Amino acid sequence: MENRNDKIEDFELFAAEHRRIIAKVCWMYADDDDGWQDLCQEVLINLWRGFDSFERLSKASTWVWRVAANTCISCSRRDGRHKGTLPLPVCATMPDDEPRRTERLRELHELINRLEHLDRTIVMMWLDEYSYDEIASVTGLPRNSVASRLHRAKDKLARMAKK
Repeated sequence: MENRNDKIEDFELFAAEHRRIIAKVCWMYADDDDGWQDLCQEVLINLWRGFDSFERLSKASTWVWRVAANTCISCSRRDGRHKGTLPLPVCATMPDDEPRRTERLRELHELINRLEHLDRTIVMMWLDEYSYDEIASVTGLPRNSVASRLHRAKDKLARMAKK
């Protein structure tokens, strides 16, 4: 049987490996830096609680997306305080040698933040190259609904970008 220190070390490595997903999902739901930190903490707590029971039937990153999105949605409903979103920290993940690309990605993320929460999740997962089946697994939607919502969200993003 694995001892507690090994479990803690395994979890710390797991959380570090998936920190960008956690940060990204929490940014989609946070009102400010404090809210973002609170959401990250809640997600980490829920990941810790489920870490032993995660059976690896899906990819670990898909499970992290599911836990993070469900945690953030639950916190938003519970607190009833969600008023807006923070822009995603694109500059933290993009190389500085492509300023125009970084600026275009920042603009895209600002547009994505104007979508409904579920559509944001679908678009962000699609941009992260998750399959429709994986997105359906996280959102609880049928695969065809994911495809339809993604198509409508992309159309909406295109219309918003023209304005």
